[in-house]
Amino acid sequence: MVSRERSRDQTVSKRVRLSPEERRRQLITLGVEMLRGRALEDVSIGEIAAQAGISRGLLFHYFPSKQDFHLAIVQYANAELLEKTAPDRTLPLYDMLRDAIERYVDYVSENRTSYLALLRGPASASPELVALVTQTRLALVDRILTESPIAVDDPDRPRLRLAVRGWIAFVEETTLTWLREEPIPRETLVDMLVDSLPALALNPVLAAALRA
Repeated sequence: MVSRERSRDQTVSKRVRLSPEERRRQLITLGVEMLRGRALEDVSIGEIAAQAGISRGLLFHYFPSKQDFHLAIVQYANAELLEKTAPDRTLPLYDMLRDAIERYVDYVSENRTSYLALLRGPASASPELVALVTQTRLALVDRILTESPIAVDDPDRPRLRLAVRGWIAFVEETTLTWLREEPIPRETLVDMLVDSLPALALNPVLAAALRA
């Protein structure tokens, strides 16, 4: 009897009426949670719908296609990455950079499967997905340049921006390899990623600020 009542309660809770925006947010959240343990292409529409207590067909009322749903998940995950690595402005520049890199490495380690798949899996060839990933990379570049001591009108700024974009690519590729093989300790990886920025940027003002 207790079991039957519990089952009825669970069914009722699944059928709670949500506003369209609340339902959409719920579906994306469920998708992001599923993404933590599997590749994007393996995120199941059927499983998500079942967890939300709706029909598979109803999910497409909120997202025109499976690809649109997957892109919404990636957009949410990218925003989460930016939030997790937000700079702590109470720290000196070097410590701020190191702290952000440590949180980046920890975040992608916790989401290893999905991170590897997003950047190197079958889904990574999608132009729409590439656009979202590029948007996140550019946000990181802008963040670094904003925190740097280099003035916006400094003549070296365009070259520095290009160098930082290259550094982001280095961070991604190095971290991807580390996730697959873990040939060095985490702390050594973090040291290498942090120290490579001034080495690649070749800007004495930035290098001095990071040493201060």
